[in-house]
Amino acid sequence: MQTLLVFALVGFGAQLVDGALGMAYGVTSTSLLLVAGVNPATASASVHLAEVGTTLAAGASHWRFGNVDWRLVLRLGVPGAVGAFLGATALSALSTENAAPYMAGVLLALGLYVLVRFSVRPPKVATARVSPHRARFLSPLGFVGGFVDASGGGGWGPVATPALLTAGKTAPRTVIGSVDTSEFLVALAASIGFLIGLGSEVLDPFTIGGLLLGGVLAAPLAAWLVTKIPAPVLGSAVGGIIVLTNTRTILRALEVSENWRTTIYAFVVGLWIAAVALAISKVVRGTAPVEMVGEPTTDQPTAEQEARS
Repeated sequence: MQTLLVFALVGFGAQLVDGALGMAYGVTSTSLLLVAGVNPATASASVHLAEVGTTLAAGASHWRFGNVDWRLVLRLGVPGAVGAFLGATALSALSTENAAPYMAGVLLALGLYVLVRFSVRPPKVATARVSPHRARFLSPLGFVGGFVDASGGGGWGPVATPALLTAGKTAPRTVIGSVDTSEFLVALAASIGFLIGLGSEVLDPFTIGGLLLGGVLAAPLAAWLVTKIPAPVLGSAVGGIIVLTNTRTILRALEVSENWRTTIYAFVVGLWIAAVALAISKVVRGTAPVEMVGEPTTDQPTAEQEARS
């Protein structure tokens, strides 16, 4: 029961982040599981099995509120599922000793991206409800995002969502809704890959159940949180947590001395504080959007958008 409660708290915290930013459930929860000493492949497998349930619920909610572009879901999600299956197979084949620093390195890179992305250059805001992007852009993006997500323990949202938001051609609520919905395909394919590569005996039902339970309970609070805390500030804060936790994992794997570790931790914390301060200043000055999801709109796709999509 204690194990269930601990991982429920992990899932709760990760879903708060994901629900407020439209990304980082896997990155956050896997980082915390690694700190707790869970095997890297088992951590990623547990997160993805839990995500099968959380992404299904999130997708249904987004569909109900009209936040889903189904063409975008399929063009992004199907290649993502292929990449996720291959990524899960690759991670399952690595030894625990080799997998830990590799996964921590991927998560560290994603954490830095989230930290810089939200503090320096917050996402643009657009109103189009149908994505104009073609398959030649979406297919490689989905494949890479799926592979990174499964092999690194997370990354679908941090790879796919910013790439689509940066273009500024699609409403953020449609981007987030479609990426969250397509993640169901990615989580399902990754779970199948892990079950084939690892077998079900290495998976702990309390870990998976706790992550799922915490995620479901956090969803309503996350929806409220996004209306209270500006996304640039929250994204910068979460990015710093991800960077710090995975820096710790890498330094321990490399057996770095205590003195050097203290120096590096101090540098990371200083960078984190500076990034959050920059994000707050942008929000105060009105140079950054205060929400990720934007206001509801009745805009309909134009004939040109339909033709290009």
